[in-house]
Amino acid sequence: MPELPEVETVVRGLRGAVLGRSIVSVRLGKTDFMDDAGAIEEGLPGRRIVAVERCGKFIVVRLGAERGRASAGALLVHLGMTGHLAAWAAEQPEKKHTHAWFALDDGREIRYTDARRFGRMAMMTEEELAREMGRLGAEPLEVSEEEFFLRIGSRRARIKAVLLDQRVLRGVGNIYADESLWRARIHPERIGSRLSAKEAAALRRALREILLRAIALRGSSIADFVDAEGAPGEYQRRHKAYGREGQACARCGTMIRRIVVAGRSSFFCPRCQRGPRRPRKGVAKRLRKKKR
Repeated sequence: MPELPEVETVVRGLRGAVLGRSIVSVRLGKTDFMDDAGAIEEGLPGRRIVAVERCGKFIVVRLGAERGRASAGALLVHLGMTGHLAAWAAEQPEKKHTHAWFALDDGREIRYTDARRFGRMAMMTEEELAREMGRLGAEPLEVSEEEFFLRIGSRRARIKAVLLDQRVLRGVGNIYADESLWRARIHPERIGSRLSAKEAAALRRALREILLRAIALRGSSIADFVDAEGAPGEYQRRHKAYGREGQACARCGTMIRRIVVAGRSSFFCPRCQRGPRRPRKGVAKRLRKKKR
């Protein structure tokens, strides 16, 4: 699933291609991933694209206000696992699994392609958009050290699950959680509330540095991801943990292992990232008796 760097890459490509253009018509194919297909068909024609932004893993295409209406609104897009949003020349052959065509006033089209249709598309007013985005956590590229520590420290879940929780931090997914934990030398099964301030600071720093580097390299192309120009990202060549089970750790040479945390494959170095201490058998047995 595209994560923060991949979505930011798509947003920057779209912004450079369609900012200031007006949508003249809409054509839709399969619409089961849309909140309200009718609202998209009726609400987009005649609207000018005034901004293209990222909020977590969401793309927000902000629209100019219609005549007689104070609210401008926006088109909200989530790429799901295999979604792709880009501008094409109208005469360019259509790719398989294209489900939405937004004709622009310069003769091009914004097309949404999604083989698995696990994405989302919705027309929203400013108020609806604010409520939707208000459910998300802090922006990992902007969160302060103090706020990061408070958000992590308030969770008794395993740190990998905390990083994946979009209510805590928006935009972080499996790839960059594993990569950041590896760089910060933190085991994915550590409990968030048990991290020290020093460990949390190291994790925040690692996460920010990795996300910025991944954005600079246009994200990670693991399966389907390509940028707005159709080119794959390059950061997958820099992965130190994710997807490297059985390969040598780039830091110490120990074989990278895989476990499942929060229902997701998690890759880590058992030497560099020490696991949480587990009580001895006798202690564990007494604890279980107390709970009963």
